[in-house]
Amino acid sequence: MLLDVILILFPLICGYLIPLHSPQWLKRLQWLCSQMVYLILFLMGIGLAFVDQLDQQLWPLFRSAGLLTLCICSANLLALWWLDRRQQQQRPEAPLAQQSMWRMAWESLRMALVVVAGTALGLLLEKNSLPVHEWSNWALMLLLLLIGIQMRNSGMSLRQMLLNLWAVKIAALLIVSSWLGGLIAGWLLGWSWQQSLALSSAFGWYSLSGILVSGELGPLIGSTAFLNDLFRELLALMAIPLLMRRHPSAAIGLGGATALDFTLPIIQRSGGLAMVPIAVVSGFILSLLGPLLMLFFLSLT
Repeated sequence: MLLDVILILFPLICGYLIPLHSPQWLKRLQWLCSQMVYLILFLMGIGLAFVDQLDQQLWPLFRSAGLLTLCICSANLLALWWLDRRQQQQRPEAPLAQQSMWRMAWESLRMALVVVAGTALGLLLEKNSLPVHEWSNWALMLLLLLIGIQMRNSGMSLRQMLLNLWAVKIAALLIVSSWLGGLIAGWLLGWSWQQSLALSSAFGWYSLSGILVSGELGPLIGSTAFLNDLFRELLALMAIPLLMRRHPSAAIGLGGATALDFTLPIIQRSGGLAMVPIAVVSGFILSLLGPLLMLFFLSLT
């Protein structure tokens, strides 16, 4: 799992080492990043259509996963809203403040529609007929490289990237509030506290949670863990543009560990480059702790 984190950070660091002084090329780079976001979302939709055995026991799965997502994300939002109100942090860049709420709502809807379009196409194709996972990984690596180049040429220092107290606070509050929300959902669903804490410790890393939980607790609970973290990512993709202006901590934290990878482009697009180091550090912390915490709680079941 640590290797996955290193592979994600590598193109970001490589991009940061590339100087680019032409304003024209930087503008083209920003446009390319925007288009790459839609490509990744479209591929994610196709991959969703390729998931096996989701048509069996749909109601128990969606009921459990939906309740778990609702409890965890509600607890996360309350905790992170509190953080935004308690301390005056730097806000997103000026261009965001000039966008209307309707414009941000349309941006969220458009992202959701891209995922739906990808899912619709995936349902028309033969299952696993396309190497969607590999394409998504390569597209993500390229996008992280481009974001790294933008960070380097925005005047952002390494100190801003690596030493970020705001990001540490976001990660800490997200962990505690996720556990609280998971315990509430587990109590309503009749799960043990160990199961509840295990399922709420992936912090949005659905490929991790599905594999680990299925191996210890069976495919039904494993699918619930997978769907919970998938729902969280989809919710974050739609909510980040709406939250970023007034509640940047909530916007960054809602995606959990995915702030390091899949939701990072949305955070950068909605909040500007100033939000990228915060997202990277918080996502890195959650990605590093998620596997360790899940394995610990699963060992207690």
